Amino acid sequence: MATKTNPGNFFEDFYLGQIIQHATPRTVTEGDVSLYTALYPTRFALPSSDAFAQSLGYPGAPVDDMLAFHVVFGKTVADVSLNAIANLGYANGRFVAPVFPGDTLSTTSEVIGLKQNSNAKTGVVYVRSTGTNQAGEVVIEYVRWVMVRKRDETSAAPETVVPDLPDAVSPDSFVIPAELELEAYDAIAAGSPHVWGDYQVGERIDHVDGVTIEESEHMMATRLYQNTAKVHFNQHTEKDGRFGRRLMYGGHIISLARALSFNGLANAQWITAINGGRHVAPTFAGDTIYAWSEILDSQAVTGRDDLGALRVRTVAVKDRACADFPGTDADGKYDEAVVLDFDYWVLMPRG
Repeated sequence: MATKTNPGNFFEDFYLGQIIQHATPRTVTEGDVSLYTALYPTRFALPSSDAFAQSLGYPGAPVDDMLAFHVVFGKTVADVSLNAIANLGYANGRFVAPVFPGDTLSTTSEVIGLKQNSNAKTGVVYVRSTGTNQAGEVVIEYVRWVMVRKRDETSAAPETVVPDLPDAVSPDSFVIPAELELEAYDAIAAGSPHVWGDYQVGERIDHVDGVTIEESEHMMATRLYQNTAKVHFNQHTEKDGRFGRRLMYGGHIISLARALSFNGLANAQWITAINGGRHVAPTFAGDTIYAWSEILDSQAVTGRDDLGALRVRTVAVKDRACADFPGTDADGKYDEAVVLDFDYWVLMPRG
């Protein structure tokens, strides 16, 4: 008798060009926003205040960019990474339209690359995922790649195809909300006088604050996003895994690092693109996360004299303060405390 349960896809179940319509559309509510705020020390004014958002032309506060990202991402887990060993990276991501409470998000993924590993036990799957709202409008799109177990180690390897991904998203492709007006932008309410022109390429910012992660928090977060990956949920199986305990969802660290970056980048109200990201090392309950950022590039925004873009690299570390900016050495080797290296574009008023 055939089973009715879903064991998830293994490496050999994927093929180039495969289109996966992910289950469970999710209506984002104000309750989700409150829970997200409870999980992370996020203080950016735009997703926090209806009044602030309305002063910029929005109908109300959009949800935090990373909350929208996680909901879109969570749809993909059951089909793409249920049998993953690790989520390896992100690239070519764009935040296309704001998401508001009441919007319903769905996700579709296309397999754009496959590469079996030399041990023949696992392979890397590249997917381009697209999140849409109830009107069918794209809100988020991104590429990620994951290492997935094989069901049968003797199965034939597929043709190796590694997609050619850009090092960075071009500012020409940014999508600026049509309703956005900055004449009434309140830097005092936003929390910082420092706007786009105050930041210099090469500048480094220690975000100072640290947050210790509790077991209940990362478990609640994965449930909030409906992320069903076994490595995050099931201590019964993970006690016999690589680390002997549940592994934290990497997106939890991205959200923590983004929230910590408020202290130094408070006017970076919008994430507009993800250039790349790497989960350098695992994190677990009990780790204390710190972060620092480097300004990699600064660009004017085409057609806007009130808005600028900063390319930011945010590095998160565990159990170490960031006054000396721990990252990579001359040989490219990461400091042992680094857990995340995240490269993204933000939008900021020009003042």
